[in-house]
Amino acid sequence: MATRSQTAALLLAGALALAACGSGGASPSPSASGGSRTLVIDTSFDLKTADPGRTYEPTGLIVGKAVYETLLTFDGADVTKPVPALAESYELSEDGRTLTLKLRQGATFADGSPVTADDVVFSLTRVRDMKGTPSFLLDGVDVAKTDDSTITLTSKTANPTLPFILPNPALGIINSKLAQQHGATTDPQDKAEQYLNSSSAGSGPYQIESFNVSSQVTLKANPAYHGTKPAYDRVVIRNVEAATQKLNVSRGDSQIALNLSGDQVAGMPATLQVTKTPSANVIFLLANQDSAVSGTTTNAKFVEAVRKGVDYAGLLELAGEGSALAPGIIPSQLLGALPASQAPARDLEGAKAALAASGLGNPTVKLEYPSELTVNGLSFQPLAERIQANLKEVGITVDLQPAPVTTALDNYRNGKEEMGLWYWGPDYPDPSDYLLFLPGKTVGLRAGWKEGASKEVEESGEKAAAAIGDEARTAAYADMQNQLNAAGPFVPLLQPSQNIVTAASVTGLAYHPVWTVDIADLGVK
Repeated sequence: MATRSQTAALLLAGALALAACGSGGASPSPSASGGSRTLVIDTSFDLKTADPGRTYEPTGLIVGKAVYETLLTFDGADVTKPVPALAESYELSEDGRTLTLKLRQGATFADGSPVTADDVVFSLTRVRDMKGTPSFLLDGVDVAKTDDSTITLTSKTANPTLPFILPNPALGIINSKLAQQHGATTDPQDKAEQYLNSSSAGSGPYQIESFNVSSQVTLKANPAYHGTKPAYDRVVIRNVEAATQKLNVSRGDSQIALNLSGDQVAGMPATLQVTKTPSANVIFLLANQDSAVSGTTTNAKFVEAVRKGVDYAGLLELAGEGSALAPGIIPSQLLGALPASQAPARDLEGAKAALAASGLGNPTVKLEYPSELTVNGLSFQPLAERIQANLKEVGITVDLQPAPVTTALDNYRNGKEEMGLWYWGPDYPDPSDYLLFLPGKTVGLRAGWKEGASKEVEESGEKAAAAIGDEARTAAYADMQNQLNAAGPFVPLLQPSQNIVTAASVTGLAYHPVWTVDIADLGVK
């Protein structure tokens, strides 16, 4: 993810990997009682707030998706095409600068008041100007009410990404009058977070019943919801370490476990459903292009030797069922991803030839990575060890340098790693988020790849950023990735599996790369 969300996710994920979290709250019976259906979801909390203008953590997005509605959304797990939600239609101008949305009529907030254009303008302006974590989503975007049913979003430059950003639960529309009564403003002086952590000011299918960032969140069905009534009357989301998640779902104390590794889902009882899907996280290698950091990794033939010397099939086997190889840096779910047919394969002889052509002899390099971090249950340590063994066969000695996540992250962000093993998950499900891998951009600079380092790659990025329309964008981002693979310092490896276990009674589950699971889409047998 970009600098905002990735840092928080890495730090907290590392902490969760080290410290076990108990449920920390009441453990309601998952069975129906008195005609009421309760769904219990176990997950490892990455949660700070229920205020949509401030949330950007995975657990917060699950809650936000249930409580608040956005102007646009996605149909199930498909993130290649935004579809109407509170807006019944939208249109992007030919120059990509103006997005016009028509509001749906009849939508109401939890208190029964109608959702208006004024609520939309207030909500989006608040996110942008309050300077919370998700404010960057609307950087440079002017929000205006054209009439009572029309909203116009105007960007300073072409912004074809905007329809893919608007479904983010951080951009949920709040009841502006109610929120303002409790301290909501459109500036950094906003004081509504405490109220929004305990009450609902949204129009979504659920309301907040109780909220605790360290133990448990309880949601109840919104009786004023204008859409299809959700299947569950009550949803309990508990903070539980992975080992206990497995135990709870196996014995029926919960109906969903979100954070199990490939090893943990192996051998699950036949009565449970196991969904294994490539996550939107892409694990990659970087080779630093700053000569002040390394005289080895700046050698283009050395990078070629690494790229050809990695045993991708072996890494995929290590990652487990449900994982997928990464043909490029953009994950398979997103528009512009390279086809699976372009997935890399090892070329050991080609790697040895490239190393010989480099003139480096038998080089030694340091590979840094966060020691305690796991991504979708997959640890970096065995991946690093496998890469070390792969490159030894090529003639490259890899000195493994694991470090606590805070130390490793500091070196990574400051471009000090000779080689690094990291991951990237999308801030929003659009390929433009991966322009940050270009020379002179955020991730490019972390690899010491400065502006002007590759004219061809930079030009391909500029064309991708300016492309309008799905077909043109798909082709442009595919070309950008091919250029990156040919000349860049990054080696995309794989997308680890997102493993979700559900009781046989739960239907309609689909992994989503933004909000993980849409609670309102879940049914019951």
